[in-house]
Amino acid sequence: MPENTIKESIQRLASISTNLYQKDFLLTWNQSRADLDAVLTTAEILEDLYRAGISTSAFTGGLAVSNFRDKSTRTRFSFASASSLLGLSTQDLDETKSQLSHGETVRETASMISFTTEVIGIRDDIFLGAGHEYMLQVSEALEQSYKEGVLPQRPAVINLQCDRDHPTQSLADLLHLKKTFGSLEALRSRKIAMSWAYSPSYGKPMSVPQGIIALMTRFGMDVTLAHPEGYGLIPEITELASGFARQSGGSFKVTNNMEEAFKDADIVYPKSWAPFHIMQERTQLLRAGAAKELDRLEQACIKNNDRFRHWECTEQLMSSTAGGKALYMHCLPADITGVSCEHGEVSSSVFDRYRLATYHEAEHKLYVIAAMILLTRFRDPARVLQQMLERSNPRRLG
Repeated sequence: MPENTIKESIQRLASISTNLYQKDFLLTWNQSRADLDAVLTTAEILEDLYRAGISTSAFTGGLAVSNFRDKSTRTRFSFASASSLLGLSTQDLDETKSQLSHGETVRETASMISFTTEVIGIRDDIFLGAGHEYMLQVSEALEQSYKEGVLPQRPAVINLQCDRDHPTQSLADLLHLKKTFGSLEALRSRKIAMSWAYSPSYGKPMSVPQGIIALMTRFGMDVTLAHPEGYGLIPEITELASGFARQSGGSFKVTNNMEEAFKDADIVYPKSWAPFHIMQERTQLLRAGAAKELDRLEQACIKNNDRFRHWECTEQLMSSTAGGKALYMHCLPADITGVSCEHGEVSSSVFDRYRLATYHEAEHKLYVIAAMILLTRFRDPARVLQQMLERSNPRRLG
């Protein structure tokens, strides 16, 4: 990557007025368009610097704490990679090995782990109506301890996925689209189909499709949400998407027909999720510890999913997209028919054709997370990036 190109990107970042310093990054729809532009621009700069072999260390010490309350591969390693990229040491908070399991309060734990902590990344997507609220609890505890002089700095809280949104994923997806189509402006009037797809499992969070419809509608895209009847998302988020589409000049519609959604689409995103009303019931049963009822619900949901096995991203469906060459996207891991399961979200031939593209899509996440950390921790992130470029310290000796 030519040095002049990186300089131009840093200058562009310097011209963006954001409201991220000393703040958290929890929901994309609560961030301004300038904030989103700054994250994308910073992520691109960091990726360019890294690929140019230039050190992007911005800290000489400090912790990045992760709290994964659900299983994770890509996001877990992306957070660790992003933290390391900036010079932070990582520490995972395992609640089963902490005093939280003995009744310690969220407020006390948040303060005790934060004396030299710069950022706390949280994934909490199991309980509908609880994940985002938990992050707010941690945020409020940190703010209080900082104001009372307990903490020398106020760590930023970054949403690594909650029950409502998956901002690091949706912004990585947006960066992938920007790179694929050339610019954010080039995304205007592009049709993206965010579609439910069959999976032999149940209970997958709604945060990815919700994050996609709430973000892409802000950039003038024509967004179609497709799902079988009864598989709707959180109503207030589909309403947000409608409002964003009106503001941006894009469009948003919902259909119960996968074929309709794919027709003439420029981008397709077939992904399974559990219906809103099922997630509500599941949360109640999880909280009550009702194992037998939870198993009954799971079996009923899997049986209902079986009615929609034909909701699969196939070669035939892909041939109906724009020029028969729509970009296939997925947050991974995908349920691949004949590979990871007997019947799944996508045929093996479609997935194989876009496998490398989905890997690049996933790669952007670590730079998006690093960008969020940099923007929330430094008053003048453009100056920090300029110093990295001017120093041009090699990230690897020898």
